[in-house]
Order: sequence, then structure tokens, then C-alpha cells
Amino acid sequence: MVEWIISDGLTDFREAEAWMETRALHIAAGEASECIWLVEHPPIYTAGTSAKPKDLAEPTRFPVYDTRRGGQYTYHGPGQRVVYVMLDVGRRGRDVRRFVQQLEAWVIATLDTFNVKGQIREGRVGVWVERPDRPLGPDGHVAEDKIAAIGIRLRKWVSFHGISINVDPDLNHFSGIVPCGISQHGVTSLVDLGLPVTMASVDVALRAQFEDVFDST
Repeated sequence: MVEWIISDGLTDFREAEAWMETRALHIAAGEASECIWLVEHPPIYTAGTSAKPKDLAEPTRFPVYDTRRGGQYTYHGPGQRVVYVMLDVGRRGRDVRRFVQQLEAWVIATLDTFNVKGQIREGRVGVWVERPDRPLGPDGHVAEDKIAAIGIRLRKWVSFHGISINVDPDLNHFSGIVPCGISQHGVTSLVDLGLPVTMASVDVALRAQFEDVFDST
């Protein structure tokens, strides 16, 4: 069984990081169940293992935390659903690539609940949506914005960190970094797309689609 936890209010990042690392160790030891933890953080920037200093445009704007997850710079803040995923990838097949694909599929299925078509792009981490209402992108194609980020770490084959979905964050807060090292595209949210979606409704969709994606594969 997977335990689901939803935390109200804003959760301190370092406290969350310590908690999920401890939980991951207990899962690996067979002392705790797998866990999905849904949180919001105060405005912060986090740096993954591939973060480049030049991509931190405003280092004093919000607290900046180095992390051991994969990826580059990411923003977290109110209005963004952060989903910490503590799953036993060893028991689930020991296939990290497949696991990341499942996380992507989970986000896409969740967005589809709200009639938003999320897409994966080669060479660009995360989940993207087309913006035909905006000028063409730098490659001459339909403009695209990022709506969800993915960054995980494994320890003893148990995952932690996870995904984040922009429900209704202050999108201006992303301007202090180059999100995930990609400067040619923008960032959006469900509310920015014109959808009056609540955090609670996203949580319901996440749980329903989790079962479909992970229990059927």
C-alpha cells in the first residue's frame, strides 16, 4: 500500500528534504510503506546536481537550496503542487528510465483530467503545453510553456524528490532563474491557461491517475 499525505500550509524545504530522506531509508529497510507526500513551499529556488551558476539570475531574491536531486534550477512556491514520490523502484522493476516515463505519464494523465494536453519534448525535461495564442517559438513552431517539472533521486532503489505542477503560482517568481536551464520557452500554470482549478481538485486527479499509471504497468 502507498500512504498518501497532504500537508496544509507552507512546508519548510529542508525539513521536507530530511523527512523524505529518512522515509526513503525506512522503505528500503522494509520498515515503512511507500509514500506520496503533497506539499507547498514558501518561495524558494532549488539547485539540482546539474545546476549552472549562470542560470541563477537573482541569487538574493529568494532562499536558494542545493539539493542532490537530478536536474538544474527549479522554483517552488505557493500555488504550486509539489509531489514528493517515495517509491520502491527496486521492487517495481529496477528500471529508472521506465520510472521517469511513468512520472511523466502520471503528470500528463493528471493534466488531461482538466482537458490540458501535456507533452514531452526530447532534450527538455518536464511537461510542456502548446500556446497557439502566442507568437511562434524561436524554432518557428507553436510556442510552448512548461507546466510541470520532474527531478528525482534514488537511494537503495527508493526514490525521493519528485514532481511539481503549476496550479496557480506567481509566474513572475520564475524570472529569477533559468528554469531547468531552458531560456527559449516560458512557464505557465493551469490558472494561467484560463482554468479555475483548485489545489484540492489537482490532488484528487493525482491520486486517481497514480493508480491507473503505476498499478497497471
